[in-house]
Amino acid sequence: MELIHNRTEEVRDNRLVTIDADFVITGGGMSGVCTAITAARKDSKVVLVQDRPVLGGNASSEVRLWILGATSHMGNNNRWAREGGVIDEILVENLYRNKEGNAIILDTILLEKVTNEPNITLLLNTCVYEVVKKDARTIERVRAFCSQNSTAYELRASLFCDASGDGIVGFLSGAAFRIGAESKHEFSEMLAGEKAMAELLGHSIYFYSKRLSHPVKYVAPSYALKDITKIPKYRRFNQKEYGCWLWWIEYGGTKDTVHDTEEIKWELWRIVYGVWDYIKNSGNFEDVENLTLEWVGTIPGKRESRRFEGLYMLKQQDVTGQKEFEDAVAFGGWALDLHPADGIYSEQPSCTQWHSKGAYQIPLRCFISRDIDNLFFAGRIISATHVAFGSTRVMATCAHGGQAVGMAAALCKEHQILPAQLLEKELLHSLQNALNKTGQGIMGIPFKHNNDLLTAAVVSCSSTLKLSEISFDGDWLPLTEPSAQLLPFEKGKAYQFVVRVKATAETEIIAELRVSINKANYTPDLVIERKEIPIRSGEQDIQLQFENEIPDNQYGFLIFQKNEDVSIQCSKQRFTGITTVYKGQNKAVSNFGLQNPPEGIGIDRFEFWCPKRRPAGQNIAMKICPALELYQSRNLMNGYTRPYIGTNAWVADLNDPFPEIEIKWNDEKSINRVILFFDTDFDHPMESSLLGHKEDVIPFCVRNYTLLDDKDNIIFKKSGNYQTINRIEFDHPVMASSVRIQCEHPSKNIPASLFEIIIE
Repeated sequence: MELIHNRTEEVRDNRLVTIDADFVITGGGMSGVCTAITAARKDSKVVLVQDRPVLGGNASSEVRLWILGATSHMGNNNRWAREGGVIDEILVENLYRNKEGNAIILDTILLEKVTNEPNITLLLNTCVYEVVKKDARTIERVRAFCSQNSTAYELRASLFCDASGDGIVGFLSGAAFRIGAESKHEFSEMLAGEKAMAELLGHSIYFYSKRLSHPVKYVAPSYALKDITKIPKYRRFNQKEYGCWLWWIEYGGTKDTVHDTEEIKWELWRIVYGVWDYIKNSGNFEDVENLTLEWVGTIPGKRESRRFEGLYMLKQQDVTGQKEFEDAVAFGGWALDLHPADGIYSEQPSCTQWHSKGAYQIPLRCFISRDIDNLFFAGRIISATHVAFGSTRVMATCAHGGQAVGMAAALCKEHQILPAQLLEKELLHSLQNALNKTGQGIMGIPFKHNNDLLTAAVVSCSSTLKLSEISFDGDWLPLTEPSAQLLPFEKGKAYQFVVRVKATAETEIIAELRVSINKANYTPDLVIERKEIPIRSGEQDIQLQFENEIPDNQYGFLIFQKNEDVSIQCSKQRFTGITTVYKGQNKAVSNFGLQNPPEGIGIDRFEFWCPKRRPAGQNIAMKICPALELYQSRNLMNGYTRPYIGTNAWVADLNDPFPEIEIKWNDEKSINRVILFFDTDFDHPMESSLLGHKEDVIPFCVRNYTLLDDKDNIIFKKSGNYQTINRIEFDHPVMASSVRIQCEHPSKNIPASLFEIIIE
């Protein structure tokens, strides 16, 4: 390298690096990360371009919003709805390493996941600024610049994905986009306004505080907001809440949320530093002397800007009506969550959240540009109306869709086709199956084993749990709110139960057996039968004999209505696909026990029945007749890797000291890999930051297991597992006529369980 460079009359150029790849992804938020990892693991050469120093977007340490999706803080009726695949792998890993919710630790996990993939070239601090097209409908390359190394990049590929949030590649390429809210007449959306409006959801900046051992003064900067009463809801501020609990510090919805972002950021800084001045110096708060301002975001977390037009535009009715799509590749379940454009300065509620009765499908067509043939969209910019975007915009949903794009791009490379050609039925089914094989869990679309070795095998097990009793050894649950046991029932059967209650006075207990009208939902909107049982003061067993039969194979609710004079005994035992739910409230997601919308907005009225976080939420102790035969070994190849309509799991009997599954063939097979799907409780939202969790390992997950061949040789042994999917790749094929999987029970009160096995 030369040490002296003389002055020149010519204009110099920055260093230029050209990279050829199969797939270039712009945007390193959660959607871009999951898109890149998915494509890379399918042998696509990927370039991931991120204009920030860390990955994760709004989940990163730069913004610090928790990752959420269909589970909605466990505040809706979407049971076992956490997004699967790569985003699940990341959230489970984050729980194990970072149950306290430190966003900086999440940064390291995301960087590790991406840099561990040899097929990914990661360009941090690199901003795409130009698109070069081969023709009107085809992108040839994009140009980017990294300010940290003064290097320009030319990135060439046959396929591109815009996961940038503001849609820089889509915009520069000329792809059709929308900004603002559509009128109700364009898509017949009853929640939309009469007229199209240039109003959007705004940006947010959060702050963190901490307590020291000595007093700390605070002198606000000159630009801080002086008059806190300009914020209509200023009385909501307090010394205890910080981080994304203050999501409603929002501004910018009436501005250009792309080009006015710096102006919006400064206003948010004015607000945040003014709020802290109010907390520290107004005299309205006690015990704030030792509090200090630890962190304030330096970039805003964006909610809405451009939305691009794909081959299909998701709308309100698709979300609330749970429309089924032949090309479904992802799902959502967050509420239709819209905010006033004036944000924190609005007199209106900070948000309106309207929930669906269950989760909904998102079709592949929403991720494919309608006018740029080799361009995918991922993240919040996918093809959806402003109203539907209110649900699809949240990070776990965005990441889940990104995985679909990553797999779609890999299939396009494999077959040398363009994205829209994946809609051909055979290719579409291949895409859905490939996604589900990686744990995507597309609702209503099971994984098909096709020609893997399990299809030719006989599967047996050492024991199967028959649920005739949930042990009477737990805490007493006061019926201060309606409470229910959620159980999977069999079509055409009438059930009876024995439960144990304790009453402080002579009274009656009201019990109901309910199911969902839509058998795939967990909203108890159909009453099968109601019982009113007189009980005496004291402890006693009561029998509930229901005469009416269950209309379909589906989950049902054994409900006990509120009675403050009564407690019901619970159990220490927990089982895969079994939970208690309660008709309580979760105001964080606009759950007040009952969704009661006004007429004419296209939203359903229904009750919320939601679980409680462990260690609360014990099962209700009971005897069940006939016994629930939920956990047969045939579930191991039914294609579902989570509870859905049924438990879909094999579960061993707790009294079986050495639970074992045997897969046996008539002759010797060559085995290259085994994939196992364990239970990491898809009901747990696993918020990535701030909130914190009691567990670092989900208690249903099998920690220790062993694989043996037909000669009792150990071919694989795992200790300390905590991940959902275990992929066991053998260095050399294992030749065997059988494989046995020996599992240890996770604990004395939780039996070993497994959802699915794939052997290739």
